[in-house]
Amino acid sequence: MGLSDVQALTINDENAADPDRLVTAARPDTSATMAATTFAGGAARNVTVTTAGTGDNAKTCTITGTDVFGDAMTEVITSTSSAEAVAGTKLFLTVTAVECSAQYAANITVGSGTLCAQAVNGDNRVRLKGMSITSGGTAGDVEFINGAPEDGTTLFKSRTIGTANTVIDRTIPSEGVLFNNGLVIKYTLDVADMITIFHA
Repeated sequence: MGLSDVQALTINDENAADPDRLVTAARPDTSATMAATTFAGGAARNVTVTTAGTGDNAKTCTITGTDVFGDAMTEVITSTSSAEAVAGTKLFLTVTAVECSAQYAANITVGSGTLCAQAVNGDNRVRLKGMSITSGGTAGDVEFINGAPEDGTTLFKSRTIGTANTVIDRTIPSEGVLFNNGLVIKYTLDVADMITIFHA
């Protein structure tokens, strides 16, 4: 009997969005003091900038860090005239610096949003052989991306039904689905509570 080359990876980052994970309340005029540089749970997350006042319209925070594969990445998040959180769209594995365009009139915090991503085997070539997805309480899509979320290609999606703890199991026949630029799983908090990927 031959040995299988199939491996399993379980993703279960259920940590809630944390608005001050990276920068606690402050009014930085250039570089913000970092409270942390990674996210709880270990997955990549989008970044949020929350302002406490209404006098900071069009001021920006430049987020510097790494993407899901560990490659350098930046994103500029622009505040509005409202006391609110503005969410970025890029998914950072680490955040090493937050640079403000000007001093904010009111305190800001910088933290994690609800978008998550995790690489299955770095940026290495992967064949997806199967998956098991445990639904959270919200229906939504789990994306299977060839490459990084920012510039890769979504090869397919699997939708959860929004009934917590409902399990979807899928086996992919033959050689599976090839992700030649690396396989990344992207999802939103509460859409999936646990995802197990079978790959070779």
